[in-house]
Amino acid sequence: MKPEPISLHTVCGLEELGHHSTRGVTHVLSILDPGWPEPDAFGSYDAHRRTTLRFHDIIDPIPGQILPEPEDVAAILTFGRDLSGERRDKIHLLIHCHAGISRSTAAMTMLLAQAHPDLDEAVVVARVHDLREKAWPNARMIAFADEALGRKGRLSEAVRRLHALQLRVRPHLDGLMRELGRGREVDAALAG
Repeated sequence: MKPEPISLHTVCGLEELGHHSTRGVTHVLSILDPGWPEPDAFGSYDAHRRTTLRFHDIIDPIPGQILPEPEDVAAILTFGRDLSGERRDKIHLLIHCHAGISRSTAAMTMLLAQAHPDLDEAVVVARVHDLREKAWPNARMIAFADEALGRKGRLSEAVRRLHALQLRVRPHLDGLMRELGRGREVDAALAG
């Protein structure tokens, strides 16, 4: 396994961005809804590199919303490759979406899987869960990353097991995720 170039990882939501302005963040991956304004919080950050992607946190088509597509996952993986190519002593990566639960944790999952191609998928997902205890990675994004990284469904299966764990710990997520159009993820988690 090659050494990871990233010293610190942070996953958060919009409301938490201000709490990280003094933590030496060097790179930011922002995943925002289309049309959402740029977060003002970044004005108080030190100089950093930031990439912004825009799509909704959905797994199936919903009228008026934009699905995450393979091109979005490819952009995240390119972001990760570019990051690993940098020669810096300390990289602090912050990934955020609106709530810091689904799109951002999916992005962190795929970046860790990319940085550690020999690491078991369950370990990758456990690391993301350790970083963000309420993680519920977007299954559509993970499926695209699974294919792009040649993980042969193992990354998706590890995320499905995390979803099942989250449903056991937070049973209210069943109804909430169904209301959000994410019932397919719930059904897959419960079927396993």
